[in-house]
Amino acid sequence: MITIREVAQRAGVSITTASLVLNDKGKISEATRQRVLKAARELNYHPNAHARHLKKRRTRTIGVFIAALGGLFYEEILEGIHSVILQTDYEMIVCPESRAPSRILSNRQVDAAIVFDVKIPSDLLISLAWKHFPIVVLDRDLRAEYVFPLLIDNASGTRAVFQHLYQQGARHLAYVAGSPDSFDNSERQSVFLEEASQHGVQVDCYQGHFNEISGYQAARQMLASGKLPEAVFCANDQMALGVLKALQEHHLRVPEDIALVGFDDIPVARYLQPPLSTVQVSRTEWGASAVRRLIDLLERQSTFSTERIPARFVPRQSSLRHPSQPSL
Repeated sequence: MITIREVAQRAGVSITTASLVLNDKGKISEATRQRVLKAARELNYHPNAHARHLKKRRTRTIGVFIAALGGLFYEEILEGIHSVILQTDYEMIVCPESRAPSRILSNRQVDAAIVFDVKIPSDLLISLAWKHFPIVVLDRDLRAEYVFPLLIDNASGTRAVFQHLYQQGARHLAYVAGSPDSFDNSERQSVFLEEASQHGVQVDCYQGHFNEISGYQAARQMLASGKLPEAVFCANDQMALGVLKALQEHHLRVPEDIALVGFDDIPVARYLQPPLSTVQVSRTEWGASAVRRLIDLLERQSTFSTERIPARFVPRQSSLRHPSQPSL
């Protein structure tokens, strides 16, 4: 089936421009309009019938496009979405990373979408979003008409981590990064490095991928370098578990030799030995807020609030080198 992306490529325009022409919207020059229409005719492109009659029909279904179904992180977001859906007459469909999301999105087979999958292109989301098909993104700071970002307050949580470690006397730090394409990792890393620069603190950065094994491998690199930091901040708790394992294998004490902090406050964090300092974010409330605000927009045309989801630093024993601050 020919897609709008192919029409746009044939006409030499963006997907957004092709969408505006084919939906008879926006102010597009006549020359460009004719070029897009010509490309559509040559490719025998026909808009999906469901999309064309969307104003007359509603599915009362919210599409959730998520990178993976496995893992506690995504499960808690889905749990929050589902808890709100159960209180309404809406349904939800969940599309894990595959070719299907682009097809379902392009054909607008749902009334609205919640997206947490960086592999879905931003230009596709911008081209599809409109009054009768709003989209909430949890994985990027994308701002366009009827596209609404709902993000974690990474900055406040990360600043609290830095201040805590700095007040503990740490002046040589390490940061274990998450996946390079992650918006949350990018924000956490940039804020952490900015705070360190302002305070004249050295930070060594190691690349991870938000899983335990990558944290373990990053810690092995630290140990091999011979330049051990006084404290390590990991972009999530899973990597902190791997760092902790590697340090303990080398008979290094946490926090006496190296302090350790994660991000997310996964359930196991408080039961580790030592209990893990971390940044607490309610992923269940994140998912619930996304769908609650989205349904309010659909039903009552309410203004979508893009206020960030709170992130709260939780100090525990893993980072209390000078335990004057109570752990939680």
